[in-house]
Amino acid sequence: MTRRDSLVDKLLNQGYIRTEKVKAAMLKVPREEFIPPENKPYAYADQPLPIGGGQTISAPHMVAIICEKLNLTEGMKVLEIGTGFGYNAAVVSELLGDDGHLFTVERLESLAKQARDNLKRTGYSDKVTVITGDGTLGYPEEAPYDRIYATASAPEIPEPLKEQLKIGGKLILPVGSIDYFQELVCVERISADEFKSRRLGGVVFVPMIGEHGWPEE
Repeated sequence: MTRRDSLVDKLLNQGYIRTEKVKAAMLKVPREEFIPPENKPYAYADQPLPIGGGQTISAPHMVAIICEKLNLTEGMKVLEIGTGFGYNAAVVSELLGDDGHLFTVERLESLAKQARDNLKRTGYSDKVTVITGDGTLGYPEEAPYDRIYATASAPEIPEPLKEQLKIGGKLILPVGSIDYFQELVCVERISADEFKSRRLGGVVFVPMIGEHGWPEE
């Protein structure tokens, strides 16, 4: 059994992975290809890892939680805020199939470039488009989206992201303080001007910097 197999089994037993499709996606994507060389020995530890620029790659259990809560299906158009090195995007793109597409916005050009290289090398560049920019503004050029999620925390849900969500769509984003406790919040768009939100539990994410997030220090 490989270390990837062992990690996925652990996430299954702990209840983070609940569906066969998320299990298959996490078994398929090589996490070691999406982290800096010095951290490759820890690729299948269930923990966040630094990737430079003060950013991290999310712990595998958090990737599983987000994928399960989004209820992704093939053919969807999805927006990700916070590309990092591209691991989360690769897992999500597995769930979207050949007809779906993920657009992902990264604030730091150095990380965006590395993510593009990683996604190309692992065969995901046709299904994932990496944009450098302010993620709190979303990516209106391709809106609306079936699903939107973020891998960084904001003081509140950015209005542009709500506006770019399809009616019937879901948005998942960590909301809370800049450096301590946050809540993972799921927002569903019921109609043009009606949204329903619920809390999914406590999390710790790096801050989302931007016009509708936290100011840059």
